[in-house]
Amino acid sequence: MSWPLAIRLARRELRGGIRGFRIFLACIALGVAAIAAVGELRGAIHAGLDAQGMVLLGGDAQMEFTYRYADEDERAFMAGAADRVSEVVDFRSMLVAGEERGLTQITAVDDLYPLKGEVLLDPPMPLAEALTPRDGLPGAVIDPVLMDRLGLAPGATVKLGTQAFRVAAALIRQPDSATGGFGLGPPTLVRSADLANSGLLVPGALFETKYRLDLPPGTDLDAVQAAAESRFTDKGLRWRDSRRAAPGVERFVDRIGAFLVLVGLAGLAVGGVGVSAAVRAWAEEKGPVIATLKTLGAESGLIFRLFLVQAGVLAAVGVVIGLALGALVPVLAGPLIAGALPFPVEFAVYPGPLVEAAFYGLITALLFTLWPLAQVEHVRAAALYRGAGRGGWPAPGRILTIVALAAVLIGAAVWLSGMWGLALGTAGGVAMALGVLALAGLALRRLARGLARRMRGRVALRAALGAIAAPRGEALPVVLSLGLGLSVLAAVGQIDANLRAAIDRDLPTRAPAYFFVDIQPDQIGPFLDRVNSDPAISRVESAPMLRGVITQINGRPAKEVAGDHWVVRGDRGLTYAETPPEGTKVVAGNWWPKGYDGPPQISFSAEEAAEIGLKLGDSITVNVLGRDITAIVTSLRAVDFATGGMGFVMTMNPGALAGAPHTHIATIYTPPQDEARILRDLAGTWPNITAIRVRDAIARVTEALDAIATATAWAAAAVLATGFVVLIGAAAAGERARVYEAAVLKVLGATRGRILLSFALRAGLTGAAAGLVAIFAGGVAGWAVMRFVMDAPFAFEPWSALAIVAGGVGLTLLAGLAFALRPLGVRPARVLRTGD
Repeated sequence: MSWPLAIRLARRELRGGIRGFRIFLACIALGVAAIAAVGELRGAIHAGLDAQGMVLLGGDAQMEFTYRYADEDERAFMAGAADRVSEVVDFRSMLVAGEERGLTQITAVDDLYPLKGEVLLDPPMPLAEALTPRDGLPGAVIDPVLMDRLGLAPGATVKLGTQAFRVAAALIRQPDSATGGFGLGPPTLVRSADLANSGLLVPGALFETKYRLDLPPGTDLDAVQAAAESRFTDKGLRWRDSRRAAPGVERFVDRIGAFLVLVGLAGLAVGGVGVSAAVRAWAEEKGPVIATLKTLGAESGLIFRLFLVQAGVLAAVGVVIGLALGALVPVLAGPLIAGALPFPVEFAVYPGPLVEAAFYGLITALLFTLWPLAQVEHVRAAALYRGAGRGGWPAPGRILTIVALAAVLIGAAVWLSGMWGLALGTAGGVAMALGVLALAGLALRRLARGLARRMRGRVALRAALGAIAAPRGEALPVVLSLGLGLSVLAAVGQIDANLRAAIDRDLPTRAPAYFFVDIQPDQIGPFLDRVNSDPAISRVESAPMLRGVITQINGRPAKEVAGDHWVVRGDRGLTYAETPPEGTKVVAGNWWPKGYDGPPQISFSAEEAAEIGLKLGDSITVNVLGRDITAIVTSLRAVDFATGGMGFVMTMNPGALAGAPHTHIATIYTPPQDEARILRDLAGTWPNITAIRVRDAIARVTEALDAIATATAWAAAAVLATGFVVLIGAAAAGERARVYEAAVLKVLGATRGRILLSFALRAGLTGAAAGLVAIFAGGVAGWAVMRFVMDAPFAFEPWSALAIVAGGVGLTLLAGLAFALRPLGVRPARVLRTGD
């Protein structure tokens, strides 16, 4: 009968209101709201991608080939399966306008483009009209960013390779832009037929062909996909359909969303500290009630269930509030979010993310509630009447329950995030930070106790230190809650600063100035002669360039062996060399002999080989231009892609690729002041060669980093907001103690100013301690992410660290002083007469 009785008593207790539980509710609601909002936004993006899959893809399905056109057999298959087939050729080139040049992503289309969706131009006109030749020049539509950069307007003349085009309009919206992935240059649309005399789409040039299929209604996509892949996968086919039109976008959104949910869980941990403090204060306040129940014969289990039911009901209320906020905020901010994203979103209430957020919220509330409740479970009634209601360690059974709940929470985070390494790292980091902060709080108490004895004559400082040293003071919950929030913010600051340093400072010093691609075999000799003779160019590298799709490893499909590793996800760079290129470090196996002309051999990047389980002696099949080449792995090389220079995952012996059409790639190293002159010189001589300026590529990466950093900063700010709520709760809970303290100090002759200074010193010292520990925890977390996730060097960034300490002091001062006015205004006689 203990549970029904506990529920009946809990219902009576709750009739008295939720005084003292507002912070409890706020902590749970904020954490749940943050996780729910991230999940709802992720759900809206997925729903938009699913609903607009045909428009995003430009058809019901797409068959894509690397650096070749579909052959007759493939075209016949597509014609038999689809009502209409549209061919799109995608590649990079240089857009030339007078003396100005800019990198652009060319989309060469046919008359059927787009099969689905609509191209939006400025001035408004149909795409067919814009691309129609006038005055002997074919039309082109160009991204407005590139038009502004080159000073172009409709009617201007530009060149792609050796072909002149008339700028017809600005390209405002391209329906399939979200499926193109990360582009180094703004887009330009032209007709494929108008590139026939441009010198760009020659054998060996780097381009992709995409065939969009408009399938008959009711077509079984699974059956068409299975038929296409069974016939053409070995020839380098990549299939995509409207069910998952933008897998790259989905993968990015899922990973960022999972990361933000993990940050939200850190916020729930901060809220859990507030929950624990609120429950502890509540249990102490209810000490006489608990003592009376024990005196009347209530067992410890009944009392535990009574207060657990109350905490559960309040946690459920907090979760409901959080779910409402998390579902409402994305819908209200929908127009702003939709306008900032380059792909469609459909805002609605999605139950899955709400269930996940509710689960996290309830488990966290229960986890942090059990400990303080279990502490008072076995305290004797006499001790409770005396006000000594805080017990020691809970019973072993309760501790096992707490450990099991923590394991369930961590296991759910690992499973639901799909990023087990990051989830476990986050859980370990939060646990470590909480442990360090708890030790720091206890050490702060002991240090304050020792210093207080030495501060004779300094009343304000001694009073502040004495309050910090008090066993039931607010120092420990303040350090825990604020310190964890600041730790998350410090980690984000350190990671962001180190990534920007690597991209903005370190990479440009090691990376080349330009990548030159599409250098024809008959051009590479004169090209190298020209760049090697320029005194401003300090270093030149070149290599043959092909692209290949890894289709099999040891006779098995590559994705069965390597999973979703990036090496087998698409086409990869491939080159050949008779001898190891300069700087090559072979870490295992042996390079083929000079003049080798036997069966194909391949040298693979050592790190990537280890990640996919590839070893010496294994066979690997690479599809190059529709032809399968099976080679034996005879050596592994150390390849450093972080330099931004030339690096190939795969290098074959020259005989393996004999006769394959290909071009060359080259990099040059030169000071920034000489870049423009060299580009004009080389592009003027060889207009078909595409130059990729590395600084521009770095700028695009920095833009993406800015977006990620902004989202992460907002998530960290939500964690800090939860910590601030806990601060307010701790300050409010300690208000009665400060009233009594102020009354005693007034009787002893202290002025209001000195008492206020004491309160400020207490808050400032506690906040500084939390900030200093946060710097340590955030620095360790930043180092771990840079070292083990980013594989990049770490350097401590001091300015954000100073800002963290200042923020900790400022927040505790704000919360502490907000609850200092009432104690200063209360008359001592009134307080001391009550016996408080």
